[in-house]
Amino acid sequence: MTVATHPSTNNNEQGREFLPMANKSRRQADLEIAAEAFPVPVKAFSTDAAVDVLRFALRTAQAGRQVALCTLVDIRGGSSRSLGAHMAVSDEGFYCGYVSGGCTEAAVAAEALQALSKGHDRFVMLGQGSPFFDIVLPCGGGVTVAVHVLRDIHPVRAVVERLRSRRGAGLSYVPGTQSLSASPEKARVGWEGAAFLTTYRPSVRILLSGRTLEVDVAAKIARAAGYEVMCCDALCGDMPEEGFIDDDTAIALLQHDLDLEMPVLQAALHANPFYVGALGSSRTHERRVQRLRELGHSQAAIDRIKAPIGLFGRARDAQSLALSVTADIAACRQVLLAEASMQGTPR
Repeated sequence: MTVATHPSTNNNEQGREFLPMANKSRRQADLEIAAEAFPVPVKAFSTDAAVDVLRFALRTAQAGRQVALCTLVDIRGGSSRSLGAHMAVSDEGFYCGYVSGGCTEAAVAAEALQALSKGHDRFVMLGQGSPFFDIVLPCGGGVTVAVHVLRDIHPVRAVVERLRSRRGAGLSYVPGTQSLSASPEKARVGWEGAAFLTTYRPSVRILLSGRTLEVDVAAKIARAAGYEVMCCDALCGDMPEEGFIDDDTAIALLQHDLDLEMPVLQAALHANPFYVGALGSSRTHERRVQRLRELGHSQAAIDRIKAPIGLFGRARDAQSLALSVTADIAACRQVLLAEASMQGTPR
């Protein structure tokens, strides 16, 4: 299977000279020269979150350094990363992000350093279909990475600012003009004519309701997974502010009292979170449904509640429940993003 193939990924108009496989000695010579001329690539920190990569690129550029933004634009066969995955590489050799499972990032960073020195964008083909037979992806597939020398930081800054304010964003990269621009958010990542479009959603925010052991453990696991977490407790009048619950928020009601969960649950049903789950047995949920009907909520709104909560049922300890809830939220998010991409509409 080939994903998002575009003619631009098969030529060398951006200054990238693809050497024939038989000419490995010339490539070795180039790498030896590059090793003397350029710093050795060093991972600045580990992340595969696009916003972290964009922030690193922005900070680097604002510090007066050159930076390249590397984007996965073509997948041949299998790949451990999705189209649009990013790396950022500074002219000092520091980099972050992933375009594979970790087996090609140093090579991509080395290519980015050469691109920065020459001031020209380039494409890098690795794995299946690549002229570099000494770089093999364990999955057996192949990828093409677009290396863009970041000349204008305004598009990256615009995306970072939109994500900070919990709004979706997009970038459009045109290899022919070696330009990057901010674009409206689109659900489908990939080539659109001569441009490669990348879309970004705000980070997942999880709202945990209750003052229980289950909430404490779920908060620790969700934060360890990289999610933004807020805990609230209606008993103490600790409620989310109006507008806090947005399309990228997941709500987990881990109370053992229907009266205490109702204020948060009603706020959730009046908003549009992508996930609403509630603790309790089937009998408890029947009582919950009856109360919501009495409060005037429609059946369609009530049907949005996942009860019992979690990816797997009958979790009898806090650790298992926390894993079940976090995994369920992650799975729901992935399904929704995939559906939005297929339909061509932003989530």
